[in-house]
Amino acid sequence: MTKRNGWISLLSSGKMLFLGVLMLCIGLILGGSVWVWQGFQPVSSDSEKKIAVVIETGSNASQIAQNLFEKKLIRSPLHFRVFVKQQQLASQLQNGTFTLSPAMSLTEIALRLTKGSDSERVTLKEGWRAAEMGEYLATILPNFQIDSPEYKTECLAYEGYLFPETYFVPREYTTTQMCKLLRQQYGEVVTMKMREDMHQADFKEEQIITLASIVEREAKEPEDMKVVAGILRNRLAIGMPLQVDATLQYIKGYDSNRKTWWAPPLASDKTLESPYNTYQNSGLPPAPISNPGKEAILAATYPTDSENLYYISSQDGSTMYFAQTYEQHQLNIEKYLR
Repeated sequence: MTKRNGWISLLSSGKMLFLGVLMLCIGLILGGSVWVWQGFQPVSSDSEKKIAVVIETGSNASQIAQNLFEKKLIRSPLHFRVFVKQQQLASQLQNGTFTLSPAMSLTEIALRLTKGSDSERVTLKEGWRAAEMGEYLATILPNFQIDSPEYKTECLAYEGYLFPETYFVPREYTTTQMCKLLRQQYGEVVTMKMREDMHQADFKEEQIITLASIVEREAKEPEDMKVVAGILRNRLAIGMPLQVDATLQYIKGYDSNRKTWWAPPLASDKTLESPYNTYQNSGLPPAPISNPGKEAILAATYPTDSENLYYISSQDGSTMYFAQTYEQHQLNIEKYLR
């Protein structure tokens, strides 16, 4: 082979290599373009399905993207994250419930999440009774009817098992739907392990929830709740009446003068005729007096063991004082309440 032919061969090889690299680059660009394009397309353009998506408070773009992907509303979480970042939408994404469809493109979904949600923010406080919850829900949800038969059977009948927390629910939720949601959430919070531990301590679940409903009204801080739960268990163990003012408040119901369900009880209320009167009757009331939150339920399930039998709260309710004997209890009353 001559030198000239060698150069020609080398040039030909270089040209082929260049063309090969060029074609590879073009292929990658085209493939990447198709991949990007596909990522923004609807998952199912002819779908008529409607899917409710709840975006929790504090969710970031990555968490939202994964949520949407798991519900099969977008093709790729990465595409969503990139689009949100490029369009500077992260700070505009809202929480709440959104009704979306697989027929929507990624762009449509992302922009929809920057608008007002389809839901109402509903915050139910720990320690509210069922009737208290019902009154509040009727002011938020137009289809929640406290004068309906469903309100009695789905809500009032489940005192203690309507879990209090913040929910994002569709505005069109009915009485039945809302009450079922509260009960379902209770079932999520009270685990099988907790139920087993309740039974091992010789308590039925209903008894623990009744105890928790009292603890919720009597103490504020988680550690205090545990101590109070332990004290009430001590009283139950020796047959001592629980003597809880919150049960008297429950008996009396709504105080129209004070406009509250939990007006301070009077000394004369201790003589009220009711199975819920823990001054007149030993043991637990026949059912819960409020709807306890998770901390109160945990406290009733896993109380702090002590020799204490008495407790009081300071005038402002910020501090609790405990005592083993009645004499110590009276000293606490003289020192902190008079």
